Amino acid sequence: MADVPATMTAIEISRPGGPEMLKPVSRPVPRPAEGEVLIKVAAAGVNRPDVLQRQGNYPVPPGASDIPGLEVAGEIVALGAKAAGWKVGDRCMALLAGGGYAEYAAAPVPQCLRLPKGYSLVEAAAVPETFYTVWTNVFERGALKAGESFLVHGGASGIGTTAIQLAKAFGARVFATAGTAAKARTCERLGAERGIDYSAEDFVPVVMELTKGRGVDVILDMVGGDYAARNIAAAAVEGRLVSIAFLRGAAVEINLAPIMMKRLILTGSTLRPRTVAQKGEITAALAEKVLPLMDAGRVRPVVEATLPLAEAAEAHRRIDADHTGKIILTTAA
Repeated sequence: MADVPATMTAIEISRPGGPEMLKPVSRPVPRPAEGEVLIKVAAAGVNRPDVLQRQGNYPVPPGASDIPGLEVAGEIVALGAKAAGWKVGDRCMALLAGGGYAEYAAAPVPQCLRLPKGYSLVEAAAVPETFYTVWTNVFERGALKAGESFLVHGGASGIGTTAIQLAKAFGARVFATAGTAAKARTCERLGAERGIDYSAEDFVPVVMELTKGRGVDVILDMVGGDYAARNIAAAAVEGRLVSIAFLRGAAVEINLAPIMMKRLILTGSTLRPRTVAQKGEITAALAEKVLPLMDAGRVRPVVEATLPLAEAAEAHRRIDADHTGKIILTTAA
């Protein structure tokens, strides 16, 4: 690592709390371990799990960096032992267990992907966390197939904008909820047949009418709370309800009868604590199934804004307030 500096600027959570707890600090540049590459970070994605970590509600997995940030894009500047398949100078995007809000980040080789054709490093940094999450939950756990119907809540979020595009690209009929009429129209421009403004209408009767009473095959939920029972009501026979977050609460009371009568599957997952091998399996699936769609321009992340790394606190203020798609931090490293 002769050309790599000893220290770097990173963003530290000084203590749990609001966005102002994110502080630029000097940290040692990480050394890539066996099976890892060191990336000179050009851009890092900002995601809801980063906010939860900042608030003290998302513990760092054992062995992971305490620096927030779960996805980056940049240039590989050093290789750990047995880091096969990459060389110094390659550009990549990578999923991390932490450490993305920094000028350099180490990433396991199985969690690195080449850049799609025509993508900038900023666009690439918007890919890993949301695309890994959507793929594993909608297409693996939810088993969404062409010709089925799909409903995503929070359709204007980073997850939502990704899920709409991928579900549409794979031949599903797509519906999405969003918090304003403008965001509902954004969902429709991305491929949703109907964007539902949840501030003005109830998604259950809307999707039941659109599906002629059949209901929806797969629902991706990041709301929880009172949405749990409503998702069950909106689900088709043998539907799959996939939970990935619970903004309105994790503890809910549900009626088991419709689950039994409709033969529903209730499932969910978290991504960050999964093993490198498990994340590598998702990487391989994305490389085979999704990268060709991205190369062809059929699927593209929605980037609302870019901010310098030093303005991570402002990025979190925007995440906490209102945004569409992804917010990206950029570095001059």
